[in-house]
Amino acid sequence: MEPVGKQLLWKRVRRNLVWLSLLALVWLTCSGQAGAETLTERQQAYPNWQNKPPVQVSDGDLAYPSWMSGSWRMTSTLVDMVAPFAPEIVTPGFEGNRQFLYRPIEAIVRFIPHTLPKGSFLDRAIPGGDDDEVQIIADRAFNGLSLARAYLGEEGVKAVKVDPDNPNRQITFLQGNQQLISTVTGRKVEEPNSGSFATTEVFQQFFRNLKTPDREPAIYLNEVENTTFYRKRSDPNFPIGADQITAIYLSPQDPNYFKTRDQPVALYRYQLSFSSVDAYNR
Repeated sequence: MEPVGKQLLWKRVRRNLVWLSLLALVWLTCSGQAGAETLTERQQAYPNWQNKPPVQVSDGDLAYPSWMSGSWRMTSTLVDMVAPFAPEIVTPGFEGNRQFLYRPIEAIVRFIPHTLPKGSFLDRAIPGGDDDEVQIIADRAFNGLSLARAYLGEEGVKAVKVDPDNPNRQITFLQGNQQLISTVTGRKVEEPNSGSFATTEVFQQFFRNLKTPDREPAIYLNEVENTTFYRKRSDPNFPIGADQITAIYLSPQDPNYFKTRDQPVALYRYQLSFSSVDAYNR
């Protein structure tokens, strides 16, 4: 991640607010197409990714496994970073992010119970159940603000708001009259067993630098993939661990797009550990 500054802030955001989804990071369900690459196969192929993951259009929010319910102190550690097209194509901020290798970053995140209103829809991670069943979802606004401030500082992030009509769309309000709009466009989930949960999420990031008296409005668009493998652990202090891979793709508007197409131009791998802060009926 790059140093905080008005000219560089948006570059940091491109690289490090690709959570959320982390959860948002956040952030996932829907079955893959028949014969498509599994998420486990994708994990094993890292960093040799030649395509985007097979996902389906997101519709509604994501239901997480019941064992993820609660408030957690999440420690995220960047353990690897790759620029497949370097030195010809390297995303802004990539080299600056090397300072975060093996440096733990902590944030509080939470997953909360949610009862679906009749007639609504939830992308389900856990098969079955009625529409009025209580499911576990990410507290997207809380998690988004907590994660953003962990990386950008208290002053760098003013607020995070989730669209009340679309849980897949959220806006991060930054210092300097800047905004990052993230919209989940596709998801996939795999649950190999009762103690593991694999998800992927693809979302569009739209950075907007609003006009000020001495500056014209500026925008930037790119696409991000967040693929995460959660697992229950026997360690009572850190009962959940995860392997997370974030991939950055160029948008069609980028002049280098046709050199990369559906291949990522930057890959970041994180190890996540969760220690319980509180619990919601776990």
